[in-house]
Amino acid sequence: MKRLKNLSLLTLLAALMVFMAACGGTTTSTDKKEGTAKKEAPKIEEVKELSGTLSISGSSAMQPLVAAAAEEFMAENPKVDIQVNAGGSGTGLSQVAEGSVQIGNSDVFAEEKEGIPADQIVDHKIAVVGMTAAVNPKVGIKDIKKADIIKVFTGKITNWKELGGADQKIVLVNRPDSSGTRAIFNKFALDGATPAEGITEDSSNTVKKIINETDGAIGYLAFSYFTDETVTPLAIDGVEPTAENVQTGKFPVWAYQHSYTKGEATDLAKTFLDYMMSNDIQNTLLQEQGYLPVTKMQVERDANGNQKNL
Repeated sequence: MKRLKNLSLLTLLAALMVFMAACGGTTTSTDKKEGTAKKEAPKIEEVKELSGTLSISGSSAMQPLVAAAAEEFMAENPKVDIQVNAGGSGTGLSQVAEGSVQIGNSDVFAEEKEGIPADQIVDHKIAVVGMTAAVNPKVGIKDIKKADIIKVFTGKITNWKELGGADQKIVLVNRPDSSGTRAIFNKFALDGATPAEGITEDSSNTVKKIINETDGAIGYLAFSYFTDETVTPLAIDGVEPTAENVQTGKFPVWAYQHSYTKGEATDLAKTFLDYMMSNDIQNTLLQEQGYLPVTKMQVERDANGNQKNL
């Protein structure tokens, strides 16, 4: 009987040890699994907030657009400061080439400006501007042949009646030699011909006012200034001056708006230029400022004016 009790006690003790060992093993296994799970949990990387200063200079015509985009960019990135100054395309190209600004804006290709090391700076085309000749409404014409535009601006045709218009003396309203608008019009509307002497005015708003108030006057303006009937925009060779006709390459007088960087764009300059090419800017702000989205162009031009389909 005593042996039986001892045997029962040993059996019970052995069973208890097995149970405890099993519980201990389960706990260890669970700890290992939890440890593995913790080790494999993905790390959440913090998004780095943009900060720094960006200096931009150049084209006076581009300043309102770039400044407006900069304001929106800074509102989204409060630790960024962007300074946008004018001074003209030549200034912007010179300063970006020498490294005193990060972005230089220009109405023309760097290759078209003397003294600019075009091989050292990189072109970023951010917008397109279309323009056409504009006349006083009393002139009485709405379409003109390109060959006749050249004759008008070079002084070979001096009265509108020669083109089927009113019997009025032609009054030319030109831009100063330094004007990017003049360079574009001369190149693509006048085929490089030198205009005759006339009234010279740089401000587009003033040019529009002079044309409206002067019988027989003709000048040239970007599409964005044709918001009323105070002046008449001219079709050229039967092609209307519209955004669609520029984008398809049918209308001849248009040009890129350029932002140049010294070498490839990096850091804050690259981020801002990417922002300029975003849908928000190209399809809203840019068009509100009177420009055409470069992203919708179906043709492209090089520095020599050669055009091809995309």
